[in-house]
Amino acid sequence: MEVNDALIENLANLARLQFNEKEKEEVKRDLERMISFVEKLNELDIEGIDPQLHMTDEINVLREDELQGSVSREEALKNAPSSDGLYFKVPKVIKSPN
Repeated sequence: MEVNDALIENLANLARLQFNEKEKEEVKRDLERMISFVEKLNELDIEGIDPQLHMTDEINVLREDELQGSVSREEALKNAPSSDGLYFKVPKVIKSPN
């Protein structure tokens, strides 16, 4: 695959990036190195090797989901820095568009 200025500009446009000329050259060199690395994988003889989704046959052993009790509202609000008795009170973090 040829890495040229048109490809770099197209990728930059798709990624909403802007490069100066020096950065374009760096990106071009990096892409060429990445592509040559991937093309090197084509030299491997994979005849007779089954595709794998995972590197090992191990399976995660997870615990069973068990329904358990929850904390009461009073207990949850007991250590709250600020509450109105029903809800946690927190500082406003969203600014109005005005």
